[in-house]
Amino acid sequence: MRYTPAGIPALDVLLEHASEQTEFGQTRRVALRLKAVAFGTDAERLAVQPLGTALWCAGFLAAARRGNGVVFHIQDFKSI
Repeated sequence: MRYTPAGIPALDVLLEHASEQTEFGQTRRVALRLKAVAFGTDAERLAVQPLGTALWCAGFLAAARRGNGVVFHIQDFKSI
């Protein structure tokens, strides 16, 4: 957990996804690691989740601070 200059809690996390999808009638394995950040009460709630917990997350994508890649901003999440 870190805090913004305004004193808002912030938590940087790494989300992972792995599944099998059908594409053009063929099964394809897909995997993704995505940098994410949560702020405020979402950051505090996320900080107490055990590592490896399966989550459903909602939010938006934004450019990373230094323009290198994207960051998913978590605005809501639930354990699944």
